[in-house]
Amino acid sequence: MTKNTDSAFQKAKAIIPGGVNSPVRAFNGVGGDPVFIARSKGPYIYDCDGKEYLDFVCSWGAIITEHADPDVIAATTEQISKGTTYGAPTTTETELAMLIKDFFPSIDLVRMVNSGTEACMSAIRLARGYTSKEKIIKFDGCYHGHADSFLVKAGSGAATLSISGSNGVNKGVIQDTLICEYNNVKEFESTFEKHKNEIAAVIVEPIVGNAGFIRPSQEFVDSLRKITEKHGAVLIFDEVMTGARVAKHGASEVLGVEADLYTMGKVVGGGFPLAAFGGKRKIMEHIAPLGPVYQAGTLSGNPVAVAAGIAVLKKIKLMDYSKIESKLKDFLSKVKESAKSVGVELQTDASGAMFGISFSATKNKNFSDAKNANIDQYKKFFHECLKKGLYFAPSAYEAGFVSFSHTQEHFDHAHQVIDEIFRKHFH
Repeated sequence: MTKNTDSAFQKAKAIIPGGVNSPVRAFNGVGGDPVFIARSKGPYIYDCDGKEYLDFVCSWGAIITEHADPDVIAATTEQISKGTTYGAPTTTETELAMLIKDFFPSIDLVRMVNSGTEACMSAIRLARGYTSKEKIIKFDGCYHGHADSFLVKAGSGAATLSISGSNGVNKGVIQDTLICEYNNVKEFESTFEKHKNEIAAVIVEPIVGNAGFIRPSQEFVDSLRKITEKHGAVLIFDEVMTGARVAKHGASEVLGVEADLYTMGKVVGGGFPLAAFGGKRKIMEHIAPLGPVYQAGTLSGNPVAVAAGIAVLKKIKLMDYSKIESKLKDFLSKVKESAKSVGVELQTDASGAMFGISFSATKNKNFSDAKNANIDQYKKFFHECLKKGLYFAPSAYEAGFVSFSHTQEHFDHAHQVIDEIFRKHFH
């Protein structure tokens, strides 16, 4: 750690719990102290000492075009000159909602909020209000934000800190949150049979990014749709991470299954605090002011954030996702071969501009598999990459992300660095 970074961290710890505003930033999962970022451009971030890093985190998936995208800066600067918030409707909110619908064709109505946590929390409340049922099903290792219902076996953040949930979540919430194993069709089916007419909703990361990168089996995905329809429960796809990321039209495009409700964030906010939830008209019309399910927010649909979202969605609407996916998969294949050449087993996978690297000999099918990864090897990999200017997630349980500004040259450079790291530091 250099002088400026050390000073920044010491000052932060004196006034911010742990020195960070989100736990996974604290480097607890990899050891050491966090890097403090001062600026970014294209596929790069720069710390407060001026060191450059090729970014494979991309603000946890929020950046998909490039850092400091000139179109986003122009759009938000223009909006800021007109005002930062009104607390009243704007025409640009409608424009963004229509763009979101273009990316999620099965959505009829959209409501904007400020974060993925808000979107998922609101979707669950809506499902309960719509069905008049209390219980929800989530899956071990899936993370849907830090609302109480979602902190029962919640994935990467909790796993990184070696905790299974959170103090402060009351027993009633836990009792109404049923946990199933991801990709386990039999357990999912039996849970519905055990709790007939009690389950309001099933919320799931359709492709998991908070327990590593885990794909669902087609049987599992089909069962999500079939069983929820059979029992009158609302199926919620949490696409805060995967939406407009694993494919232009999100996980539904990849998996061929549509949900009843979707939650969206990160990409659709253009790098600003904006998220949304939406879905079938008959469900969404239960939200106030049309219906009895209350949800509100002073800064929901904030005009500056909306301007950023519009700029990004207009831009990526024209992008070819297959090209970035092809480059990313080729890069991961080379990384896997480099590891194999020194006797290190890796599991890698990617969809669109999202990927996973796991130091494991076993392909991840659920969170239990993911926890079998060699964490010590990941820690070594992370820190050696950091020294050489490659910034990966400071947790072995997080997916990685790239942007459309990552070129073949960037991938080739990253592989060259990683190949050298494996040869020098892994035997």
